Amino acid sequence: MDALKTISDSSLKSEVPQFNVGDTVKVHVKIREGDRERIQVFEGTVIARKGSGVSETFTVRRLSFGVGIERVFPIHSPNVAKVDVIRHGRVRRAKLYYLRDRVGKAAKVKEQIR
Repeated sequence: MDALKTISDSSLKSEVPQFNVGDTVKVHVKIREGDRERIQVFEGTVIARKGSGVSETFTVRRLSFGVGIERVFPIHSPNVAKVDVIRHGRVRRAKLYYLRDRVGKAAKVKEQIR
């Protein structure tokens, strides 16, 4: 088990961005198309963070043409180039799954003044 722990510790990213549930983020994801590689930006609200260590993930939700889209990203994945925090949200819950049922302005998260 110690060998597994050292391997997992070495594969962790050194600089993990500081963001919480409720924040609006831009996730820069590496997309492979054949032999080319490009970066695609996915912007939305973080509705969940789950796990710890190597297997830690976060879920980002956005509306695209009136349809809700959620993507789950591993924080330490090499495919996640970087995460930019656009604004900090003021929430009182650890998971914001209730936003799935909300439409329009009711689905917004208040901004936290820092």
